[in-house]
Amino acid sequence: MPLTLQSDYMPGLWWYHRSMTTATAQAHPNIAFIKYWGNRDSGLRIPLNGSISMNLDGLTTRTTVSFQPSLPFDELIINGHEVTGAGLERVSHILDLIRGMANIKDRAEVMTENNFPSSAGIASSASAFAALALAGSKAAGLDLGEPELSRLARRGSGSAARSIPGGFVEWQAGSTDEDSFAISIAPPNHWGLVDLIAVVSAAHKKTGSTEGHAVAPT
Repeated sequence: MPLTLQSDYMPGLWWYHRSMTTATAQAHPNIAFIKYWGNRDSGLRIPLNGSISMNLDGLTTRTTVSFQPSLPFDELIINGHEVTGAGLERVSHILDLIRGMANIKDRAEVMTENNFPSSAGIASSASAFAALALAGSKAAGLDLGEPELSRLARRGSGSAARSIPGGFVEWQAGSTDEDSFAISIAPPNHWGLVDLIAVVSAAHKKTGSTEGHAVAPT
């Protein structure tokens, strides 16, 4: 019998174990009110300034991570399609960090689904790496707190740090890996704000956020 455990881990997120080495998590994208643009440290994705955002509860990314000793390399499937190249490399980078923390070597199969267009300017990378951080850490047997999860998600996508806490969120820029993470500053019902999203195109945006941050200081 697989071990199953469902938990409201923190506002906005949920997860459960499918087995001892497989976990599923769900996260939401977020939209920034006060936005950061440009990185103090691109490798660690530490921003030049802090930011404030709110999570979008109608949009979700659901990710399952399964560590399997028989896999020769990591595998990534998004909305039913296998992904290789740069997308897989970003996911493997987070999995490598998790493997290091958990002291394991197994490769992983990652299956993820969005209920909204990916890479179209609706912060899909934020929910994607937040869900990956939670599902991956749980599948590896880790029990990370909110700051640690926010820091881990940030390493995949800066804005993913803000998709870990619930409600209205502040990403404290910090200056090192240890002090750059997001915290909740108000619950979801604190302000009567609504973000209305009308999808007019599912096409990928021409310039990704990573490229945009690289040219921002100029």
